[in-house]
Amino acid sequence: MESTRILLEAHEIPTHWYNIVADLPSPPAPPMAPDGTPAKPEQFAAIFPPAIIEQEMSAERWIEIPQEVREIFRLWRPSPLIRAVRLETALGTPAKIFFKYEGVSPAGSHKPNSAVPQAYFNKQAGIGRLSTETGAGQWGSSLALAGQLFGLEVRVYMVRVSYEQKPYRRLMMQTWGAEVFSSPSNLTRTGREALAETPETPGSLGLAISEAVEEAAGRADTNYALGSVLNHVVMHQSIIGLEAKKQFDKIGLYPDIIIAPCGGGTSFGGIALPFLGDQAAGDKRAEKLRAIAVEPSSCPSLTKGLYTYDFGDSSGFTPMMKMYTLGHDFIPPGIHAGGLRYHGCSPLLSQLYREALIEAVAVPQLATFEAGVKFARCEGIIPAPESCHAIRVAIDEALECKQTGEEKVILFNLTGHGHFDMNSFERYFSGALEDYAYPAGEVQKLLAKLPKIG
Repeated sequence: MESTRILLEAHEIPTHWYNIVADLPSPPAPPMAPDGTPAKPEQFAAIFPPAIIEQEMSAERWIEIPQEVREIFRLWRPSPLIRAVRLETALGTPAKIFFKYEGVSPAGSHKPNSAVPQAYFNKQAGIGRLSTETGAGQWGSSLALAGQLFGLEVRVYMVRVSYEQKPYRRLMMQTWGAEVFSSPSNLTRTGREALAETPETPGSLGLAISEAVEEAAGRADTNYALGSVLNHVVMHQSIIGLEAKKQFDKIGLYPDIIIAPCGGGTSFGGIALPFLGDQAAGDKRAEKLRAIAVEPSSCPSLTKGLYTYDFGDSSGFTPMMKMYTLGHDFIPPGIHAGGLRYHGCSPLLSQLYREALIEAVAVPQLATFEAGVKFARCEGIIPAPESCHAIRVAIDEALECKQTGEEKVILFNLTGHGHFDMNSFERYFSGALEDYAYPAGEVQKLLAKLPKIG
């Protein structure tokens, strides 16, 4: 029988992270301070440890993964690369469909790939407490786990709509010792002002980030940990693609198309950027590689946003980053892919999209759940709603191969399982879910409020 699970041994866990900054066609735009001047490393010191700041600013191609971090990674890494043979058969496609399955981590998603090193570097810096935000709860539960492993206190501001939709993710965080609060909350000035203005607000990742950053900046014993967007988080997630490259080498194949969900951008960057590094190095196998970032049509930062400087949070606590953005005041509708409800996208991915090195597509909610259910019925794994976005486009590309007869190799990132998202599937089966395309007029109103640089 042909093997459909391509596995690595523990000693094959990568020893270094890949940093695509070294291979960009042009240097990344620097983060900006509120006065319009480039932000200096010391301006990050109030919320990040020195090692994280160094990684954020680094242009080195390879950054060593500490041995203690690699030892913890052995709890679930290397993650399997799996060929979706039953899905291929159901679709009648000549394409070969593979997925990198990140749902094998204790938290059930790819997020511990960055939570563990961030907790480690904070512990090394003498920090005893972390604050953070979470959308769907995958990042919050991952940081709660990492905090428990390193003896750190963790406080999580969870976007209100997810706090109410996903009680079991909240309970995961509490099981690992974290405090969890619905955001916006009454614990911060940002939260109180948001509630005063719109008491029934569903919240947003931008708001939750503001609350977490406000707390970290106001307490000497507390640092902030971010689950997406920034360069160091994208780099930590590169372990996904680096493992996948080794796994494809074992079977003598190479992907033609790489697909991943895209909110802040780290799940997409994690799997795609190591292969794009091959492309930058002139590897003939990657010459015609397509990398597709998939976002919800209700939160279309890449496909409908503006490429400009904007704050990473709602209240302007963070430096301004050059990225595709819908405006930091953006409050997305309460779709069930909570991890994709963010107003902007990673500056690194935004630059790659701007320079036409990657593609982006926005898909509606119902079509993603339809794809996720089809995948579950073929392959047995119930995917997280975020992952369903990648599955939707993987299926579409496989069906295109059916029309053309091309035997392309398609790789997508299955970022996590959906075991704690069954309420979302229940609403899908009952017909209660709706599609929502964010109106272009509303986007333009929000973009008019963007900060002015220069």
